[in-house]
Amino acid sequence: MRHALIFAAGRGERMRPLTDTTPKPLLPVGGKPLIVWHLEKLAAAGVNYVVINTSHLAEQFPTALGDGSRWGLRIRYAYEGAEPLETGGGMLNALSLLGDAPFIAISGDIWTDADFTTLPLEPTGLAHLLLVDNPPHHPDGDFALDAQGLAHDTGTPRLTFSGIGVYRPQLLNNWRDVVEATDTQPPRFKLAPLLRAAMADAAVTGTHFRGTWTDVGTPQRLQELGQTLDSRQT
Repeated sequence: MRHALIFAAGRGERMRPLTDTTPKPLLPVGGKPLIVWHLEKLAAAGVNYVVINTSHLAEQFPTALGDGSRWGLRIRYAYEGAEPLETGGGMLNALSLLGDAPFIAISGDIWTDADFTTLPLEPTGLAHLLLVDNPPHHPDGDFALDAQGLAHDTGTPRLTFSGIGVYRPQLLNNWRDVVEATDTQPPRFKLAPLLRAAMADAAVTGTHFRGTWTDVGTPQRLQELGQTLDSRQT
């Protein structure tokens, strides 16, 4: 059994006013909510258990998605509280539901035609990241890949983290030594510092994905994605 985590807790400030009444992952595009594209691809890749992090308008997710049985999935919801916990805090908050094996984690506000069956079942290190060419709104990228497939915080050419990765729970073992978290319970912190620390130990691999990928961060990009998907269906 393979598990997956979908980050769906954010407020989607750049997507307002659409996200004032609807969580960004539930916004429709191409005839279905954005998050449903992920659920369908996860099911097709053999995943049968998905944890969805929620915070902003959290009550809408169970209403829209139910228990996941319509996709052959079992969905559990990990509520983060009134304030989202960022990617690191959100992952830590969901670990008790995910188990001890490596899991796929996906940002709920992206769209891609990547084949999730190509993601490794077992990362050779602590994480395996899917990297993409830098979009216009993020020209400097995030990480670099070397010829052996190791990801680095420095180096060229730089690529953008797609928001898709495979993680071992052990990535978060020493989070208190690496990140500056809030004093809240659960704590709030970003995942990137943990990834950079693991990269320094040569414990993060990656793949350069050259297919279609969109960070659906603004109403304009949502509209452009919808037009692209509609054109594919005609």
